[in-house]
Amino acid sequence: MTDRGRAERAIERVVIVGGGTAGWMAATALSAHLAGTGVKITLIESSDIGTIGVGEATIPTIRRFYAQLGMSDAEVMQACEATAKFGIRFVDWLRDGQSFVHPFGRYGQDLKGVDFHHYWLTARASGDAAPLGDYSLGALLAGSGHATLPAPNPGSQLGIFDWALHFDAALFAQHMRRFAEKQGVTRLDARITDVKLRANDGFIEALTLDSGVEVAGDLFVDCSGFRSLLLGETLGVAYEDWSHWLLCDGAFAVQSERAGPPPSCTTVTARTAGWQWRIPLRAREGNGMVFSSRFQTDDDARDELLAKIPGKPTMEPRRLRFTPGRRAVAWAKNCVALGLASGFLEPLESTSIALIETGIERLKALFPDKDFDPAVVAEYNEQSAEEIERVRDFLILHYKLNGRSDAFWQACRDMTVPDTLKRKLELWRARGAFARYRWEMFSPPSWLAIYAGFEALPDRFDPAVAAVDPAQLTRSLEAMRRSLAETVADTPTHQEFLEIMDGAAAKGRAA
Repeated sequence: MTDRGRAERAIERVVIVGGGTAGWMAATALSAHLAGTGVKITLIESSDIGTIGVGEATIPTIRRFYAQLGMSDAEVMQACEATAKFGIRFVDWLRDGQSFVHPFGRYGQDLKGVDFHHYWLTARASGDAAPLGDYSLGALLAGSGHATLPAPNPGSQLGIFDWALHFDAALFAQHMRRFAEKQGVTRLDARITDVKLRANDGFIEALTLDSGVEVAGDLFVDCSGFRSLLLGETLGVAYEDWSHWLLCDGAFAVQSERAGPPPSCTTVTARTAGWQWRIPLRAREGNGMVFSSRFQTDDDARDELLAKIPGKPTMEPRRLRFTPGRRAVAWAKNCVALGLASGFLEPLESTSIALIETGIERLKALFPDKDFDPAVVAEYNEQSAEEIERVRDFLILHYKLNGRSDAFWQACRDMTVPDTLKRKLELWRARGAFARYRWEMFSPPSWLAIYAGFEALPDRFDPAVAAVDPAQLTRSLEAMRRSLAETVADTPTHQEFLEIMDGAAAKGRAA
């Protein structure tokens, strides 16, 4: 194709349906990516329609997302009333009184080509009771309520960790909006009353607004939430229901006054028929109960949530209903769905915003022209499907390994898991090894955190560990624990860390 031909086939108009976190993240990233190309981006949202707004916890990928846009951690944290998150603390999932942290980072120090966990397992089998979390800087920071920035070039694997944010999702969307509008994105405050399809191929041609204005486009990005206005309602893409694996189908969400210094982790606590989250922000806390309506009534779930909130509620709990699963494809014809419009997984591991990020990155990498080549669409859909299925399996793992006695938890433990997860479990139990698939959001250290936290340990481990002198192994493990404990003791408290970041934000504005 000639240069002129390529120019004629290039996308000229991108229309994003829906604001909120997904819509404004898409507008921000695409406007930056396509700057100088002449592509016009329009976002349509109605101020009369509220957003879900429960996704206040993230994983470290969010920091790389906004760093690509030239935003600093300090800037975003102050704009969004954010706190730092070094992991997720799981309370009572295995049994009452037991807890562990899933951190962002590695465990211990590998030796002679053998992964650290094999040494830890060997020591544990010999009577060493030190938990795996004692060998993770991230887990220790999260558990102690301390916070610090990772070293640019850590001296050993012991210093490798990462961090994320707890933030006000509405403020984050506003921050993205300000950036996008400076980049030239046009916002229309309106409701969509009709979707016009092309007669010859069924592609979306234009959207009619309640003002009577018609908005035409070449590429449409559906960020309309659970409704999935374009991909689901208009184009008829079916929804795959995963509720036979993920039994929770609803939640109550409520904000409360802050109760004491903010922890530097998300806390998720097992309850009668689901789990409760606690997310600390600067001035308040976000709380919620995710539960299964098959095992608990709305009133009981609401009462259980309110009885367990540390601070005083500042609003009435909001009831949310959902079906875990995904659309059969995330991209159909000239429409790509992001966020809730493409699928939903409960927020147990804070993956909702991360899946928006990866969907946007895929769209940037596979940005189409007006031909919408089937090879491009197929690749996008394959990557999207594999990624969300891998996240699904990771979430199922938490339920499958539980040791609780409630009927809900017994049903989770007794369920038949997907073959992809079954293979992972079998390999881990047989050899302490990790099966790796394409497009996995969670790496082996995350799987190790859950396996160890639920005391689901393998029958055998690497025989090469037998060559290590037991006394030397004991001394090495003790030295690792001592080094990490001393490092954490020298770090700021979480509150002190937030004040340091605020100072950096002030310097950035003054520069």
